[in-house]
Amino acid sequence: MAASVGTTPGGTTPAGMTPAGTTPESEKDTEFQEHEGILCPDFLSVAQITEMLAEDIDGVQQKLEKFLNFRNLQTCLKEASLLDYYVSGFLWARGMDFSVIQYSKFMTLLDMLLHNLKTLHMSIEDSIKWLREVMAEIGPSHSQKNEEWNIFDVKQANAIVDYLKVSLFQHYKLYEFLFFSAREEIVIGTERTFADPYWDDVNQFGNAMVFMF
Repeated sequence: MAASVGTTPGGTTPAGMTPAGTTPESEKDTEFQEHEGILCPDFLSVAQITEMLAEDIDGVQQKLEKFLNFRNLQTCLKEASLLDYYVSGFLWARGMDFSVIQYSKFMTLLDMLLHNLKTLHMSIEDSIKWLREVMAEIGPSHSQKNEEWNIFDVKQANAIVDYLKVSLFQHYKLYEFLFFSAREEIVIGTERTFADPYWDDVNQFGNAMVFMF
């Protein structure tokens, strides 16, 4: 599921060369289509994001509760935790003054990180690697051919990395518990402290991302 950077299905295409049977225009169209496929499908529609932007904090929570079809918030720790994850992310993005497309990609990024954990059982190390590859595609990079493909600028990309460090990666074990532990094993207040290799990986990742940009 991780994005592939700088390669084609048959391997890397040397710079300045156009594969047989293609034109520079068709090659550019193919690259654009591949780039457009990053972080798709969208987690929230433009209409849903627009609705939420008109709401206060309580309204945002109610809208997301409806969009995610959460019906057991009072009794289900998983639903309550996931709603808080998405609401917090959306409100943080509001403070960044994102455009609608930036909201869309950021919220989809939040969702796909959890999808990778829940469905692919991605470790924190693999999740960090995946995020690095995705950010190289949607954020600023010296190697990118088309600046118009940059969804986030340097300041925004680094802010996203910093936010994910404290909102997701610092609590990665908690989310693993939510998805993979039996209900009776989930105990509030027993989250692990990240003064260990996990937290070292997160800090190293943040430093590497800043250096890359």
